Amino acid sequence: MTKSAIEPVAAHGGVPLVEATGIAKRYGPTVALQDGRLTVRPGESHALVGRNGAGKSTLVTILTGLQAPDAGTVTFDGEPAPPLADRDAWRRKVACVYQRPTVVPELTVAENLFINRQPQGRGGLISWRRLKAEAAEVLRTWDVHVDPDARTADLKVEDRQMVEIARALSFGARFIVLDEPTAQLDNREIERLFTRMRALQESGVTFLFISHHLQEVYEVCQTVTVLRDARWITTAPVAELPRAALVEAMAGEAVAESKDSARPEVPAEAPVLLDVRGLTSPSYENVDLTVRRGEVVGLAGSSGSGKINLAESFAGLHTPTAGTALLDGEPLTFGDVPAALRAGVGCVPRDRHGEGLVYGMSIGDNATMTVLGRLGRYGFVGSDRKRTFAGGLIKRLDIHAEGPDQPVSDLSGGNAQKVVMARALASDPRLLVLINPTAGVDVKSKQSLLARVDHARDDGTAVLVVSDELDDLRRCDRVLVLFHGRVVAEHAAGWHDHELIASIEGVTVPGAHSGAADRPGDGSQVPPQAPGTARTEGVERRG
Repeated sequence: MTKSAIEPVAAHGGVPLVEATGIAKRYGPTVALQDGRLTVRPGESHALVGRNGAGKSTLVTILTGLQAPDAGTVTFDGEPAPPLADRDAWRRKVACVYQRPTVVPELTVAENLFINRQPQGRGGLISWRRLKAEAAEVLRTWDVHVDPDARTADLKVEDRQMVEIARALSFGARFIVLDEPTAQLDNREIERLFTRMRALQESGVTFLFISHHLQEVYEVCQTVTVLRDARWITTAPVAELPRAALVEAMAGEAVAESKDSARPEVPAEAPVLLDVRGLTSPSYENVDLTVRRGEVVGLAGSSGSGKINLAESFAGLHTPTAGTALLDGEPLTFGDVPAALRAGVGCVPRDRHGEGLVYGMSIGDNATMTVLGRLGRYGFVGSDRKRTFAGGLIKRLDIHAEGPDQPVSDLSGGNAQKVVMARALASDPRLLVLINPTAGVDVKSKQSLLARVDHARDDGTAVLVVSDELDDLRRCDRVLVLFHGRVVAEHAAGWHDHELIASIEGVTVPGAHSGAADRPGDGSQVPPQAPGTARTEGVERRG
């Protein structure tokens, strides 16, 4: 645990702020939760972790009064939870800030803070003067530095989250559930969020923190509860639970270390599949890069480096203003997704919720939508042929599902991301573009997805990986670093964490082995740091 983490107000003894015991919930034959337990002390940040499908979301819906358990009890400050119908009572107890914001983007901050409870003036009309004044007071009380008159859609993600937290606190709730709050934040924004969390803890606010990034648990939480297979496994002080033990509790077995260091080098005679020259857009400038057959190349950088827009350009999502890209010797068409697919580009987009999946469709429909031309003629696709093809993808990706006809909305996050990967691989692409491919998935699903990167490499596919996570980038034969839209460094496999991070930050490290001669920066030096103790923008330190 980092030095900046504060101790909980009541780490031992006393009445728990929130306690759930013996929670069970079934949906027909599906057991969503069989033995859910949680004890949260006042003033702490308590982590709730587990693989996708472990029961975390079900427990949260019960803790927030969205549904009743089939068995078990929930208490707040030793008192039974309110009836489900008494929504005002629940709002005074608990609130959840989800990964995807629930604020109304076109309303102002003040309007979102007091939506459906606006102060009224004469004649029952809304008093806009009082609304703004009361909103300003709420923001000032909880040290949220945004303009009450600002349109919420114009705020940064971290500020929208703080508005949601302030709204919950204005109801009187002092227990806030943060569900994957860092998924859309870069690392500097994450640090600011953690700083605000610590300040709110000191003011008497308690957090339940849900994250797949275990390093965040060690940075900001004092206690952790693990669920696995719909059951409570353990609750322990974070400082007393080594990372390996935490992973083992989540997975039910020791997770093997990656063996990527033992993989063979790409043959020098391997042909270049992707050849990029002088590619330029508002997000990046004069980019040259190559990816050979059977090579995995990583793109690293801060959130404003241009790495994501660059990768999305190859998938047909953007049109550069200058430069060229050849895929297997043929010019790649920009700004045209179908043309990119026809050229042989497969893509896992950065957001599976908004860009990767159609939730009203089945697993089979989602996995095969890019290859329907192969499965039928003249627009007619045989259902049996599609089901058989999808079944093969399900087996190939180890997707845990009842079959191709199961709605994709039923899947856990890890299995849903495997469906996105399956669709990208369905067309046997020559170039596979992966953007944050393991974001928001559990430990074992991450291993499975990264194994697919290794298989694609072995099959001779050129792979481009854009990621903020060191574990993803370690699978790469080379990592290119973008800084303010320009490629400034190249690191061969076997790079040291502090060297890569220094390149991302725009500084130099003595003795660093980089393929780029002209890094930006002021020549300052970054010393090596102990694993698991630091975080830097664009890449997380994984201990």
